Amino acid sequence: MKTEQFSIKLCSQTTGRVLLIIIYSFLISVFIILGLMFTWSDGKPKPFLDADGNPLAGSLSEKILVDINGVKQGMFIKSKDTNNPVLLFVHGGPGMPEYWLTQTYPTGLEDRFTVVWWEQRGAGLSYSSDIPAETMNEEQFVLDTLSVTNYLRNRFNKEKIYLMAHSWGSYIGIQAAVRAPELYYAYVGMGQVSNQIKSEQLAYEYALDFFKKNGNTGMVRKLEAAPPTITAPLPSAYNSLRDEYMHKAGIGTTHGMKSVITGIFLPSWRFREYTLSEKFNLWRGKIISRSVSLGLWDKMQSTDLTQLVTKLDIPVYFFEGEHDYTCAYPLAKKYFNKLSAPVKGFYTFENSAHSPIFEEPEKALRILQEDVLPGTNKLSDIQ
Repeated sequence: MKTEQFSIKLCSQTTGRVLLIIIYSFLISVFIILGLMFTWSDGKPKPFLDADGNPLAGSLSEKILVDINGVKQGMFIKSKDTNNPVLLFVHGGPGMPEYWLTQTYPTGLEDRFTVVWWEQRGAGLSYSSDIPAETMNEEQFVLDTLSVTNYLRNRFNKEKIYLMAHSWGSYIGIQAAVRAPELYYAYVGMGQVSNQIKSEQLAYEYALDFFKKNGNTGMVRKLEAAPPTITAPLPSAYNSLRDEYMHKAGIGTTHGMKSVITGIFLPSWRFREYTLSEKFNLWRGKIISRSVSLGLWDKMQSTDLTQLVTKLDIPVYFFEGEHDYTCAYPLAKKYFNKLSAPVKGFYTFENSAHSPIFEEPEKALRILQEDVLPGTNKLSDIQ
C-alpha cells in the first residue's frame, strides 16, 4: 500500500514539474517574442546616408501625420533629392498600406522621385477608432486623394505631381485623375481595377484549371464548394478562400508569394519603421476597411470602371503582371484598349503577378524614367 502511495506521489510530482517546465518555457518564449517585437519597432524612418555615413544632402526620410479633410492621416515621404518630381502612391486594400513591403521588395522609387507612401483614411498610420464610419466611403477616398495631392503640391512647390495607384487604390486613383487632371502630369495604374466581379470569375476559372493540372485535389474540392457569384457581394465562403487559392496559384500579391501569412502578415511585424501600436493598427485598419458594414469591397466589385471612366485628359500608363488575376491581366488590357487618353502606355511584366514595382523594380524604373517622365510610350506593348 505504501509503495503504491509513494508511486502516485512521485508521479504527481513529476507531472507537476513537467507542467512547470512547460509554463516557464512558454513564458520565456513570450518574453523573447515581445523583446524581438520591441526591437523591431522603434518607429523611426531610416535616413539616407552618404559615403561617410552622414545624412545625404537634399534627401528626405520622414513619417508624418497631416490633417486631411478633418482626419489625421499618415504618410512616409522618401527622397534622395527633394528637387525630384513628386510621386503619390495610392495603396491597395482597402486598408492595406504598402510602404512596409519595401523592406522585402525595395523599389528604388526614391532615387528618381520624392515618393509619398500615403496611408489612407482608417489604414495603418491613419487608423483611428474615432473616424466616423459614414466618412469611410468611395467619394471620401477620392476627395482625400485630391487633398493629399494639393498638400504635396504646396509643400514641395510643384505645379503638378505624378499619381501611381495600385489595386483598390487604382479604383479611387483613376477617379481622382478624371476629376482633377490639372493636378497631375500622368496617371500610372498598377494591377488596375476594371470590372472586379468579372475578374473574380476569371481568377476562379484560372485557379481551378491550375490546381486540376497540378493534382491538388484538396484545393479543387475547396474551390468547387465555394464558387464566386456573378454579382456582388461575393459569398463569404469564397472570400474566405480567396487569398489562399490566389497565392498558392501564384496569382496573388506577387508571383512567388505562396502564403499571406509568411509573405505579408509575419513580415509586417518585422518592419522597424512602425511602432508596435502602429503594427497592431495596420491589421485593425485592414479588418475594419474590409468589413461588410462599410461596403467598400462590395462597392468596388459591383462597379464597372470601364463604363464609369472611359477618358482621361492626361497620359495614362498601366503596369500589369502577366500572372495577375487578383485584378485580372486580360481585363486590364481590354480596359486599356477602350480608354481614351492623349498618351497611353501598357506594359506587361512577364515575371510578375499583382505588384510589378515590387517584383520587377528595375523594369518599372526604366519605364518611369524613359516613358512616364518625358510623357512618351516608346517602351509600351500597345501604342
